[in-house]
Amino acid sequence: MKIGIVGTGYVGLVSGVCFAEMGNDVWCVDVNDAKVADLRRGHMPIYEPDLEVLLHRNLRERRLRFTTSLNEALENSEIIFLALPTPPNADGEADLSYVLEVAADIGIWLGAHPEAVYRIVVNKSTVPVGTADQVQAVLAEQGARPGVNFDVVSNPEFLREGAAVDDFMKPERIVLGTSSPRAGDIMKRLYEPFVRQGNPILIMDERSAEVTKYAANAFLAARISFMNEVANLCDRVGANVDKVRIGVGSDRRIGRHFLYAGIGFGGSCFPKDVQALLRTARREGYDFKILQAVLEVNKKQRMRLVHQVRSHFGGNLRGKRAAVWGLAFKANTDDVRESPAHAVIRGLLESEVQVTAFDPEAMTTSQAVLGESITYAKNAYEALSGVDMLLICTEWPEFRRPDFQRIRGLMRQPLIFDGRNLYNTQRMEERGFEYYSIGRPGSIRDEPFLTQ
Repeated sequence: MKIGIVGTGYVGLVSGVCFAEMGNDVWCVDVNDAKVADLRRGHMPIYEPDLEVLLHRNLRERRLRFTTSLNEALENSEIIFLALPTPPNADGEADLSYVLEVAADIGIWLGAHPEAVYRIVVNKSTVPVGTADQVQAVLAEQGARPGVNFDVVSNPEFLREGAAVDDFMKPERIVLGTSSPRAGDIMKRLYEPFVRQGNPILIMDERSAEVTKYAANAFLAARISFMNEVANLCDRVGANVDKVRIGVGSDRRIGRHFLYAGIGFGGSCFPKDVQALLRTARREGYDFKILQAVLEVNKKQRMRLVHQVRSHFGGNLRGKRAAVWGLAFKANTDDVRESPAHAVIRGLLESEVQVTAFDPEAMTTSQAVLGESITYAKNAYEALSGVDMLLICTEWPEFRRPDFQRIRGLMRQPLIFDGRNLYNTQRMEERGFEYYSIGRPGSIRDEPFLTQ
């Protein structure tokens, strides 16, 4: 099929490359001239495992093209995906200006080409309930004819950063929101090669599809916040959250995923989507109490390591030196949006701690945010030279089996605060480390003065 992707951010780029990999002809559109030029040369703007290999292959096979011209993509595509940013406004509402501006441009083009072949306009961006209706209205206002030369479909993405290529190529389900049988049939044909193992293509109305996206992410975020609250309780009663997680996750009704305690969630999806769903509920006069609690718990949990550090040193941290391992909000990405690691670093800096940090992929993206307020190490061990403590904030594989003897030799004292529970508490004691984690024996309880 012939596909246009408007927007080459995370979702747009992954979608375009993966559609091309399945044999489709894909035109990706972006207004950034330099970015388009880089992508044409095969230069990746983001880090995502396996994506660069597929990008190069599909550029070479001429199935994938990049352009700054929306009209060029419209002329060469039958399905147009809107993969545009929808950042939150100050009140948490998603900003739809980019989506609606492009929809207007598409409507103008369709209105000027009454003989044009039927087009499907697909909302791939994460958007609030009712956006499909707004996009259709904008298209019609510009002269396009609903159901005649266009239909609008809601097709939310469910990609995990760090595993996005696999998620796209082997989706657990495809959600299509459309009231048009014609559009539904075409979209099913597009996605059938991706679900040959029998995973479902679910067709529903547009608003249900829009809610499905937000509800899925909000529910996963709620699981994380719930287990973090359980971990904080475990600290107080002497239980081990790892054992609790296994016991709870063994129940098939609950499952094992998203039950790991830590320093909270981040990234471009969970915080924004929970806020947007909460805002939608408020606009409709509904008090969605659980969502507010999810955000409040997560905000507090991000400071858990900082509270532990302050408690260990009696509140006096001036002049202390800390190494931080991990800057991305999760492993296998360079994304630092809403990163818990950055929240931890800011908390340390406020306490006048000198910070040296390392991340395998997120050094450049972190420096763009944190600037020169911290020191950036060339590798994990360089960050440890002469520090008073190590804080682990991202669960990168290379942090799981480090050389502990080398670590001890580099640090002023063998003191680790682990925000991702990477190590066995008993073994760390045997190695001679003071080791604090989240919700496990040996962790520091929150003192009242530290939680204000």
